[in-house]
Amino acid sequence: MSEVGRRAVHVSGTLLPAAYLADFVTYRQFRWLILAGAVVALCLEAVRLFIGLDWRLYDTLTREYEQDNLAGYALYMIGATAVAFVFEPRVALPAILMLTIADPISGLLGSGELRTAKQASVLAITFSICFAIAIPFVPAIPAVSGAIAATIADGVKPVVRGYVIDDNLTIPIAAAVAIAVGLRVPLHTVLPLGIGGLI
Repeated sequence: MSEVGRRAVHVSGTLLPAAYLADFVTYRQFRWLILAGAVVALCLEAVRLFIGLDWRLYDTLTREYEQDNLAGYALYMIGATAVAFVFEPRVALPAILMLTIADPISGLLGSGELRTAKQASVLAITFSICFAIAIPFVPAIPAVSGAIAATIADGVKPVVRGYVIDDNLTIPIAAAVAIAVGLRVPLHTVLPLGIGGLI
């Protein structure tokens, strides 16, 4: 049940991008709202880690490796905020949505526990979902590159000096960078000369 709860919290992050896409907020407002969420998350984490915040909810929604480190939800907000402030909407939004939609689905399909790598079938589904998220925003090349980057970030959680680099941080950043790079790739470098010349 805790795994489902974590994923439900994850998916709830889709509400803010959806509000922008529905024209309820401007992109400027979107940025400041997501920044406010990140500040609140970091304040809660500071209290939890340095003062002590014994909320039962934390026991349910955090994993064992997060007990003495920043929890996934805070890294989630940091990654999403960084992407929102650095990139334009057509890059930032699909990157954030890959985190809020594709990652929880991938987590439910996988074991839900910390692993060094996920099964190929789960990664293939993750890639497909990420590509489907990106393609309404950008052309195929950046959509593919963003989906590949998000899938790699989702599939592997590197451990640096005992600290797990959570995919809540790496998915949106990797996806946004890959999409932005993909948007700069000229078509003639990836298409046959004849086809590239016709487009």
